[in-house]
Amino acid sequence: MIRKHFEEMVLKRFGFEFSPTQRHAIEEFTQFFFERSDENLFVLKGYAGTGKTSLVAAIVNTLLELGGKVVLLAPTGRAAKVFASYASYPAFTIHKKIYRQKNTTDGEGIFSLGFNEEADTLFFVDEASMISNTESESNFGSGCLLNDLVEYVYNGRNNRLVLVGDMAQLPPVGLDVSPALDKRELEGAYNFHVIEVNLTDVMRQAEQSGILYNATRVRGMIGNGIGQLVLKAGKFPDVFRIGGGDLLEEIDSCYGKFGEEETIVVCRSNKRANRFNEGIRRTILYREEDFCSGDRIMVVRNNYFWGKDYAKIDFIANGDMATVKRVGKRLELYGFHFVKAELAIDDYEEELSAWVMLDTLLSESPALTYEQSREFYRAVEADYADIGSKKKRFEKIRENEFYNALQIKFAYAVTCHKAQGGQWDAVFIDQGYLTDDMLDDEYWRWLYTAITRARKRLYFINFNDRFFEGE
Repeated sequence: MIRKHFEEMVLKRFGFEFSPTQRHAIEEFTQFFFERSDENLFVLKGYAGTGKTSLVAAIVNTLLELGGKVVLLAPTGRAAKVFASYASYPAFTIHKKIYRQKNTTDGEGIFSLGFNEEADTLFFVDEASMISNTESESNFGSGCLLNDLVEYVYNGRNNRLVLVGDMAQLPPVGLDVSPALDKRELEGAYNFHVIEVNLTDVMRQAEQSGILYNATRVRGMIGNGIGQLVLKAGKFPDVFRIGGGDLLEEIDSCYGKFGEEETIVVCRSNKRANRFNEGIRRTILYREEDFCSGDRIMVVRNNYFWGKDYAKIDFIANGDMATVKRVGKRLELYGFHFVKAELAIDDYEEELSAWVMLDTLLSESPALTYEQSREFYRAVEADYADIGSKKKRFEKIRENEFYNALQIKFAYAVTCHKAQGGQWDAVFIDQGYLTDDMLDDEYWRWLYTAITRARKRLYFINFNDRFFEGE
């Protein structure tokens, strides 16, 4: 009786009749919730347009209405913002919730797994396809985010984890699948009973959306070998095909309608993103300097140095976006170029003052290359050659403001991995260089992920006519 009442409450908040896979999902979740085994883990997978977002919001708000305790998490700041918006409840980044800084004596920053004070709590993690389990973040806990997340949640009394995501999206860099959405991987690694549900029915309301129509077409290509993708633009009011000649005018129009923060160009490479960023700054925004107040930028390497004087900023994360408020002193040191700037980082209330490095702005690598980083380190080290102790010399380098300068890129156009987890009102997708042998599952996942970043308008830039047969 109680379980049935719970399902009815979720349905009421959901607002539509459940599809078959949605009904199965809520039945499985209800069983998971009421059984209260601390060795259970729930995975909710769903493609774009299947109602995953609405269903999770309905579940979360039903639990809250019943006095339940929930924590909402996501891998990035922008993804947490999206999650909080649709669930109407605060959401945090995984890093902010589960890690605590051990020391700030050097610029590197070491974060250990925090003590979980929550009890009898359900942890919902959105955009779980982005969570890696390879040792890639040595500054944080074990370096394996998924391991640390699971350990943190289940260290608390009677806590359980709900992982939510889309298997058609890009997996973490360097992986073929998303481990946080892989039942066999989860059961093998943690010895849990994993309840897995996959939403596949596209909701009727979604069928009127050109964005979701095209996302569904692309998703259908994944795992199906060679086939012909047919996209549609003309019959939908929210999807457009444009060539290079109309591009800047359309971007300018979207800046006027939605704002710079809600308009993005998604590219296949940093090289292509650089070209768009240069064109947008010069032709639309009339920026003559290489770096100006008003510029939108993205931090491309975790930074633990500049946030230490600000109560609400533990660290500045790779992928965080910001607006340049003021530009100050410029210096050329150690073979690199620096500017002192005042930044308003998205989702933080305080403005932050920091040195930023200009050399990464238009480089084709994601951040400084290994060779550049070594060259930089040696140049800074030479300043402290008079210090005999290697340890003390190292500490001085770590405290050097320029060595800790924010590595940044412009954020008008970004790669798809950088856009993943976020959504924008207007998204422009650049086809870029594409040959037949590049039309594989990796490309389809890339295109699907790019399309599903769009909320209101989607633009295909210079896409081959064969993708739009009959238009």
